[in-house]
Amino acid sequence: MKTVPQAITGPSNFLDERLGGANFLKRNLRKIFPDHWSFLLGEIALYSFVILLLTGTFLTFWYKPSMMEVAYDGSYAPLRGVMMSEAYASSLEISFDVRGGLLIRQMHHWAALLFVAGMMVHALRVFFTGAYRKPREINWIIGVLLLTLALAEGLTGYSLPDDLLSGAGLRITEGVAISLPLVGTYITFFLFGGEYPGHDVISRFYSLHILLIPGILLALISAHMVLMWVQKHTQMPGKGRTNQNVVGAPFYPAFMAKAGAYFLFTLGVIAGLGTFAQINPIWIFGPYTPADVSAGSQPDFYMGFLEGALRIMPPWEINLFGTAHAGTLPLSVIIPALVPMGIIMTGLALYPFLERWVTGDHREHHVADRPRNNPHRTSIGISAMTFYGVLWLLGANDEISAFFHISLNWTTYAGRVLIFLGPALAYLITYRMCLGLQRSDQAVISHGVESGVIKRLPHGEFIEVHTPPAEDIEAHMRGKQPVPMLPVAEDAAGIPPKGMRGPLGRLRARMSKAYGGEKIPLEDPHGHEEHAAIGHGGEEEQHAAVGSSDDDRSLTH
Repeated sequence: MKTVPQAITGPSNFLDERLGGANFLKRNLRKIFPDHWSFLLGEIALYSFVILLLTGTFLTFWYKPSMMEVAYDGSYAPLRGVMMSEAYASSLEISFDVRGGLLIRQMHHWAALLFVAGMMVHALRVFFTGAYRKPREINWIIGVLLLTLALAEGLTGYSLPDDLLSGAGLRITEGVAISLPLVGTYITFFLFGGEYPGHDVISRFYSLHILLIPGILLALISAHMVLMWVQKHTQMPGKGRTNQNVVGAPFYPAFMAKAGAYFLFTLGVIAGLGTFAQINPIWIFGPYTPADVSAGSQPDFYMGFLEGALRIMPPWEINLFGTAHAGTLPLSVIIPALVPMGIIMTGLALYPFLERWVTGDHREHHVADRPRNNPHRTSIGISAMTFYGVLWLLGANDEISAFFHISLNWTTYAGRVLIFLGPALAYLITYRMCLGLQRSDQAVISHGVESGVIKRLPHGEFIEVHTPPAEDIEAHMRGKQPVPMLPVAEDAAGIPPKGMRGPLGRLRARMSKAYGGEKIPLEDPHGHEEHAAIGHGGEEEQHAAVGSSDDDRSLTH
């Protein structure tokens, strides 16, 4: 039997005698993690955040968060001698004069995009599989906060180079902030240090970007990971998987090796993008001045939906007390700036509690749902994605109009219709697709899988031989659970149960009836077993038998 080298046992014993971590490590390194490709989506966001911290630290060594005007005297000849802020000049210095600076700056930008995209896709996976249900509601809210802070982190970082494109975004931010009732002026003057453009916005956004928001993000990510570890990871339905166990591989060495390789893969992809895919070429845009504007400018993808909302909103405003001197409420800015974000983020945060209120389901759930098995939830999610997607697309309505030679007015009017019509159509189509997929599962369970073998029966009929589905596939399908419903039956006196009374109670009962229940039973009560050809005995076995008479012939295709 091989002995552990002294070089390992010595330091290990030293640490264990002082920190007592042997029992903790022994208990947790063998923790079982379920295995499914979609569970790695959250890892993309986590590893991108680590890369953001590393590349961001590098950039802070040379970046100067100052709006003081200087004459550029760097390597980029077309801008030499041009007056610009120190922030923009230092960004050019990082790009052209610091060894590896452009690569790190572009890696930082790509990692930021991948961080937000990873969080969005991870949130969609959690939502569509119902992994936010008890006991994970708090972790779901932490995830929503993380996504909100990630958007704020991206906004503050995007403004730091002080080039023309980032300045245009900063101008929109100022317009939104100053439109807020009562507090808008104070917030704007605090951020900008006076009238726009002020002298302090870069330094204050810099403090938010490298200190406050990353600190909160780091704390929330840590809490998110600890809660996931304590509550255990959800698992997809399958053979031997229940709410009382976890089927998978141990954290060490299986998951740790996979996670390490996946981090290196993520780093390689981001490094490749930073090397070969140019992003945010600030030297082309030039320094920002409030008098300059540019057409065809769009923000990073995660802020595009707010840009689209601002573009399609009608020019509505309210003059308080009938006169502009008493104050103006610019609805054309307030509504698109606050309502879409409020609908999406508030809806995400409250959805676990709203669903529990509708279904009355207070059970713990450790086995995830297949999206098709909860058609209303899936339809709501696709509707929200459509709402976001329409706004995101309309953030480039000027580019769409120019490319397709369509009037900008018609593009705007179409957007105002699509923002309401699109989510409704998406809901209906998704709901019908979910029911169709449930019927497909029902057919596989009841009749088996098409084998491609055609048989002619003794009386001349041709049938296709079906075979039972693979054991793991069948177990995956049989993991379907009916969506819970509230008990709405009245008692002998005709009184509905508590919580179902009054207008709100009746609304809750109707919503529960529509949302819950078994839409398509997994077992087909009207299945034609005589054509299943699986061979369970009787007439079915006679039909399934190969070579049951001299007239039987098998054909394959």
